Amino acid sequence: MKILIIASQSRYEKFMPESGIARQCELVYRPVGTPDAALLEAAGDAEVILADAIATVDANLIGQMPNLRLIHSEGAAYDRIDGEAARSRGIYVCNNQGANAQAVAEQAIMLMLGLLRFAEEGHRAVLEGRQIDLKEAKMVSGITELRDCTVGLVGFGNIARQTALLLRAFGASCLYYSPHQKDRETEALYHVEYRPLDELLAQSDIVSLHSAVTPETVEMMNGETLGRMKPGAYLVNTARGDLVDQQALVQALDSGHLRGAGLDTLTPEPVTRDNPLVRFAAEHPGRILLSPHIGGVTTGCFRRMHSRMWDNVAAVAAGQRPVCVVNGVL
Repeated sequence: MKILIIASQSRYEKFMPESGIARQCELVYRPVGTPDAALLEAAGDAEVILADAIATVDANLIGQMPNLRLIHSEGAAYDRIDGEAARSRGIYVCNNQGANAQAVAEQAIMLMLGLLRFAEEGHRAVLEGRQIDLKEAKMVSGITELRDCTVGLVGFGNIARQTALLLRAFGASCLYYSPHQKDRETEALYHVEYRPLDELLAQSDIVSLHSAVTPETVEMMNGETLGRMKPGAYLVNTARGDLVDQQALVQALDSGHLRGAGLDTLTPEPVTRDNPLVRFAAEHPGRILLSPHIGGVTTGCFRRMHSRMWDNVAAVAAGQRPVCVVNGVL
């Protein structure tokens, strides 16, 4: 079986199982961003594509691979794979739903705490010999504990649920919004209360994004919705940069309506220095806490994700249905 891998070769080799189907296949590696023509020239006859979650697998590529049976996202996101083009040909599209839930939840909590405790500003103050000055200033202006915050989770999938459990340990109040309210048992298990989106935005000291990217959710946090957030609140995004209108967020921060933002992901990737949020962070130290989209890239995550991918490759090779199919192919 030939497999086209659109991702880092070194990463796949590091996390490849010691035995099993991974060692029996012909593997063709190409980096993210390789044009379709070059992918087709290298592995147009492949039966499987394994793709970095930020790699594009479009209808043009899918349509010219006659042997293709499975496209698997390395991560939980799969919005850059044309699932409908694959479905029309009976090709499975799978993801790694839930494999990174704990890791990304930890990243969300880290960003919340970093904002509340002025982590970036404090680090610089100590380096510059201003430790006492900053300490005295913050004792007057105030430092908020996470337990005293109401946190609103937008989306309530695996990552949001794990985040809710961690927030419970800190003693924070937790609201959530999703298109469909969950049952009472689920809400009790995760200690969350449902709110319509407008109410959640207005009531939350921290709004944390956990929605998938769909046509309906692209730039869901725009000038209008950011304006509905509680004055002085924080926005945290460990999901995808596409959920946020970045210029609108800059304006909400610049006006003082929002106090800060913690962002593990921006758009597009790779992130460049001229990104409006990167520029704002450089010009206004302490208002934005950035991390390089590493919430879901822990060693444990990759072990789980790669194990599932190769299990799904083996299932397809054996004529069986893989798990975590996201495009409705039976």
